[in-house]
Amino acid sequence: MSYFDAASAVPLHPVARQALWASLDEGWADPARLYREGRRARMLLDAAREAAAEAVGCRPDELVFTPSGTRAVHTGIAGALAGRRRVGRHLIVSAVEHSSVLHAGEVHRAGGGSVTEVAVNREGAVVPSGYAEALRPDTALACLQSANHEVGTEQPVAEVAEACRAAGVPLLVDAAQSLGWAPVEGDWSLLTASAHKWGGPSGVGLLVVRKGVRFAPQGPVDERESGRVAGFENLPAIVAAAASLRAVRAEAAEEAARLRELTERIRARVPRLVPDAEVVGDPRRRLPGIVTFSCLYVDGETLLHELDRAGFSVSSGSSCTSSTLTPSHVLRAMGVLSEGNVRVSLPPGTAQEDVERFLSVLPGVVAGVREKLGAPVSAAGAAGVDGGDGVLVVDAVGRRCPIPVIELAKVIGDVPVGGLVRVLADDEAARLDIPAWCEMRGQEYVGEEPADRGSAYLVRRVS
Repeated sequence: MSYFDAASAVPLHPVARQALWASLDEGWADPARLYREGRRARMLLDAAREAAAEAVGCRPDELVFTPSGTRAVHTGIAGALAGRRRVGRHLIVSAVEHSSVLHAGEVHRAGGGSVTEVAVNREGAVVPSGYAEALRPDTALACLQSANHEVGTEQPVAEVAEACRAAGVPLLVDAAQSLGWAPVEGDWSLLTASAHKWGGPSGVGLLVVRKGVRFAPQGPVDERESGRVAGFENLPAIVAAAASLRAVRAEAAEEAARLRELTERIRARVPRLVPDAEVVGDPRRRLPGIVTFSCLYVDGETLLHELDRAGFSVSSGSSCTSSTLTPSHVLRAMGVLSEGNVRVSLPPGTAQEDVERFLSVLPGVVAGVREKLGAPVSAAGAAGVDGGDGVLVVDAVGRRCPIPVIELAKVIGDVPVGGLVRVLADDEAARLDIPAWCEMRGQEYVGEEPADRGSAYLVRRVS
């Protein structure tokens, strides 16, 4: 079995395992106590904090450990907003932030605050001027990920931090995906990360608050972790997290070069091997091990199951892998195809042979899924209904992705060049995938209209 989902969690690093076992014997006592066992635990905690701070590029007293990366995000956003409540209650985020950031924004909005989402381009990156334009006199905090978890695109953190600093607004950076590779550049104010993303144990997050940033911890507090995170520290996991972060950083340059070559191989060959496939994300400013692509006429959940049966563990941002049956917010913000989405994220140590085997298996798996769904081999041959005004109508109401797009592809050849196809659909994914299909197939997306059932999407045949 080849594990290709490192963006979700990296297998435990050998150094983390060794440190975890050692600290179970040495770090079980309360580090707040003054007796021998407590002092020994305190020494381990202090050493872990110093090691983590060195990797981040901050002072040890600016860094606290949290029970998870999500908790670090929620604690950081809530504390920074509360610390600057006199300035205002305006929060800025990008449209492709991790769900933990967006959920914190929803809570802030529900409590009477305002949130501005900065758009991204088709590669998934923000434009720094977008943040500069979103800044207001009442802006309390801005948030920006260092790199996207779904498509791997790196964000211009340094430029955005400069704009925020000039306006006197702190910037919180979610560095979960990138911290194992390198420190985050720029004059940021707060930073969060999660140990299981770099090969540390799950259940350990980092929150860094620079000196001088106004911060007011929310909820009940105690004396632990500078009063910012309540509760007894999971010292063995913290020690393992810090040790593995130092270890992966020592290997990062060499491993990054190797993984970039492997992901570049996937990026280049997938469009040649799989018809109607689109590789998404920035081709240059991206994390070393992540490559994401989407395939027309494919049910994403079925595709992942078939790849799992073939021996590959991958993930997806496809709408069809979600219990809500709504498109990935990242793919939606980018305006790219969401159906049949596959994210390959290679962990350190991935063998070239495993990547080659994946590329050899993928075309057959995709073709098999398309055949089961009745996807067109060509753009001709299906059954639409003449709407009475020369417009061919495809009724796909009640049918989920990728069926509306499959039915559109089947009938587009039945209308003359310049003719229209009207697709009726009530699946949220159609709003994203029909325009994406038009761009990939050289047809014109005219727009969306209300319909008695769902929505109507108009497509003009161009070729």
